[in-house]
Amino acid sequence: MNSLNTKAIVLLQSEFEDWTTARENFENLKNVEIKSLNFEGFSVEVHLNQSRLRSAAAKLDTLSIRECQCFLCAKNRPIGQRSVDCSHFELLVNPYPIFPQHFTIASKQHEPQKIDGYFSDFLNFTKNLSDFVVFFNAAGCGASAPDHLHFQAGTKNFLPVINDYKNLKQKNAKLIFSTNNYEIFLLNNYLRKVYCIETSREESANQAFDFMKNKKMFDTNKINIVAVFESGNFQIFIFPRRAFRPQQFFAENESERLLISPGSVEMSGILITPIAAHFNKITKNDVISIYEQVGC
Repeated sequence: MNSLNTKAIVLLQSEFEDWTTARENFENLKNVEIKSLNFEGFSVEVHLNQSRLRSAAAKLDTLSIRECQCFLCAKNRPIGQRSVDCSHFELLVNPYPIFPQHFTIASKQHEPQKIDGYFSDFLNFTKNLSDFVVFFNAAGCGASAPDHLHFQAGTKNFLPVINDYKNLKQKNAKLIFSTNNYEIFLLNNYLRKVYCIETSREESANQAFDFMKNKKMFDTNKINIVAVFESGNFQIFIFPRRAFRPQQFFAENESERLLISPGSVEMSGILITPIAAHFNKITKNDVISIYEQVGC
């Protein structure tokens, strides 16, 4: 009864009761418009989520970050916001959700948003929050708090990549490396590069991650990571990145502009935009272009 899964749900319910901002934004998820764009063997969803404007349009240059108070530091959080103590981290309800259940796992210290040195913690949360999907955005790859170490967790099976991988693995996944303890696959024909580590052991997952890093298969400062733990096994999806935001984000001509700022959610198959006009006009060609620019 005291598992982290249970504590997370209890925390969410208590915040719904007492925190108006969070309750209203979670309620507003019922009004999110969704459209699906079909590709060969999979789809990419586009969500119109107007509560995400603050995150999608955030100025994340060094000067802007310095001038803003970090909203993940305990001293700057809303009065009365609750948390679950997790040793070096705290589990918090995300008040600007994408998922029906959405949490932030924030370091108690104000330290850089880097996975190096904390991948074991990421795996630990993946295992202990096995009812959820856990993910990490590098500082220049969708993190809305790029100066404060944090992971996120959300409703399991919400992200398309998880089911896409199950459906496409036999046909499109190539085994690129294996040992007795782990396997590394590359999913082909998916618009953007995504690797998947499969293993039953945290130690082996660490070994696989270090192997890939040493082989320069990704740069840990330009990466999105999405992971689930199910039936005693990890599936860890790694999206190498080449750019933070696509050219469409910066277009001066409004007819060409798309306010989409890709992080783990977008790389996993759900493009979030807070602007109705952008939601209405986005096309399959736009999706292909965005993934070509920001992915590898």
